[in-house]
Amino acid sequence: MEDHEGPQRPAALTARDAAPRRPVTLADVAREARVGESTVSRVLRSHGSFSARTRAQVEAAVARLGYVPNRIAGTLASTGSRLIGIVIPSLTNIVFPDLLRGATAALDAEGFQSVIAVTDYDQDREEALVASLLSWRPAGLIVTGLEHNPGTVRRLMASGVRVAELLDIDGRGLDIVVGYSNRAAGEASARHLVGRGYRRIAYLGHDLTRDRRAAKRYDGFRAALAEAGLGLAGEERIPAPSSVEAGRSGLAALLARTRGVDAVYFSNDDMALGGYFHCLAAGLAVPDRLALFGYNGLDVGRLMPQPLATIRTPRVEAGATAARLLSADAPATVVDLGFELIAGATA
Repeated sequence: MEDHEGPQRPAALTARDAAPRRPVTLADVAREARVGESTVSRVLRSHGSFSARTRAQVEAAVARLGYVPNRIAGTLASTGSRLIGIVIPSLTNIVFPDLLRGATAALDAEGFQSVIAVTDYDQDREEALVASLLSWRPAGLIVTGLEHNPGTVRRLMASGVRVAELLDIDGRGLDIVVGYSNRAAGEASARHLVGRGYRRIAYLGHDLTRDRRAAKRYDGFRAALAEAGLGLAGEERIPAPSSVEAGRSGLAALLARTRGVDAVYFSNDDMALGGYFHCLAAGLAVPDRLALFGYNGLDVGRLMPQPLATIRTPRVEAGATAARLLSADAPATVVDLGFELIAGATA
């Protein structure tokens, strides 16, 4: 077992340092659109009289500034919100329930209420959900990854709301960043397989255009292979979310058209578990005939007849750390929690 612990370190200049976090107001939109505040209010509520040209001016100003209407204005809500929005890509992948478990436990302990939204790895949906959550003026938002639509970034920065981005540190964060290097995890995986003597290594993964963290692992894996003078012997991309079923059928397809493969790197443990099931059904000895390597360190991989070789990530800790930093209104920072390489018995 190899341990890759990352030190906690302060961030370099972030967007939070570079720009004020004052919320964009109705008055700001009115100035930008060159109309009165009452006109902006009528347009946003679609109530009262205004021209099509005025609507276009106001909507353009809203888009440029990232303004989000305040749904609780004028209600009896307290001025200090205790609401934290959590936006995750999926509930079917155990990684994200683990993240939620850590975050909600920490938030409950501090008297905050969490509201959860699921994007299905769709950045346009993420933008819409972020806008909806921001309209309730939460105390903070937790999102996954560092890549978002420009509109999402504008709204987050214009809101004045604290933001924590989770499960990645390979890039520039908006405010609080808690996670680990996906690229380094991919590199460590490749070096482990090469160190074990495997040379005909293939890749099996899900849709990398939607899952940017998986794409960073893939890039890191290929870079480490190149350092060893190797390239991928083959690869199979499943144009769908990861699943055990996709891993099983994907490995069958990969091996049917790529000869001599001695190891396969999977985008995550779900896919690797499916690959293991294919090996059992096809009578392929693991790891003697084919080595398997996953990512995430799920309990199901540890409980396999042959424990899965994988990277274990601190999902619960990431959620809890982000929640504590948000609830304490901590300064902008990057927290690298590191990861752990589990040698297992499949590679």
